[in-house]
Amino acid sequence: FPGWGSQSSKVQIHHNTWLHFPGHNLRWILTFTLLFVHVCEIAEGIVSDTQMKSRHLHLFLPAIMGFVAATVSIVYYHNIETSNFPKLLLALFLYWIMAFVTKTIKLVRYCQDGVPFSQLRFCITGIMVILYGLLMAVEINVIRVRRYVFFMNPQKVKPPEDLQDLGVRFLQPFVNLLSKATYWWMNTLIISAHKKPVDLKAIGKLPIAMRALTNYVCLKEAYEEQKKKVADQPNRSPSIWSAMYSAFGRPILLSSTFRYLADLLGFAGPLCISGIVQGFQNTTNNTNTTEKDPSNSYLSSEEFLRNVYVLAVLLFLALILQRTFLQASYYVTTETGINLRGAL
Repeated sequence: FPGWGSQSSKVQIHHNTWLHFPGHNLRWILTFTLLFVHVCEIAEGIVSDTQMKSRHLHLFLPAIMGFVAATVSIVYYHNIETSNFPKLLLALFLYWIMAFVTKTIKLVRYCQDGVPFSQLRFCITGIMVILYGLLMAVEINVIRVRRYVFFMNPQKVKPPEDLQDLGVRFLQPFVNLLSKATYWWMNTLIISAHKKPVDLKAIGKLPIAMRALTNYVCLKEAYEEQKKKVADQPNRSPSIWSAMYSAFGRPILLSSTFRYLADLLGFAGPLCISGIVQGFQNTTNNTNTTEKDPSNSYLSSEEFLRNVYVLAVLLFLALILQRTFLQASYYVTTETGINLRGAL
């Protein structure tokens, strides 16, 4: 694979960044969801195993291997995207096919054995079948758009002008989704600022999309469209508010969506803490623990969420996700405000 991939056309860019393949953000979101489902599968297996007299490694060991494989897959994809070797994605495509087939066989066996839909293991397996199928579709879309496997003329990729300009240091639009969410790409600037004072040269130029002239043209075109719409209506005049919404409405809606998600995740804290307190009270009152029958080791969602350790992990993940969405909302709002003021 490395020898075959090295024959791909390299894109010469000055920055240590990369060009996104089609479906980049969707792939990262699906992988994060897959990792979370694997964590739930691991927790379900461990909780089921602790309620039995003997150890049953098959309940959680394959889930741990799946978690490691999903982590390796996204690291592998990141390096392929950085090097712009799309042919190496065939290895991932084969892995998604095998994972989809094996999980489908497992789901079919659950149906044949009469495992009810209310059991958590059945639900997790069904969700994984859907996720692996979607990841397979993402790989097919990359093949279709980039035309790198079965096509005679692969797509030629031209890097954005900002990546070819050494003076542009603002790389937020060009890094991967995880780096965008954590602002990891700014570590170089932060470390250099810690060593010596930051000057204008270190900050660099604004990217083209954030320059006042670019946003002015965008707002002006939206305003001209408003003038055309009301040209046949003498009693109406073009609205600058409608023009601003047309030009900058999408990032404003995105920021609002992030804020709503952060506010919804704020309910997870009290609910998880209430469940943890109630779980400890039940443990204190019921000292006699009951053991599960090994032939019926399936755990329902209600039993799973009564475990205090599961609730503690869910609380930790919910708080991290809440702060991530809240910070993303602040960032998009600030950036949109700068662009709108520049345009005005």
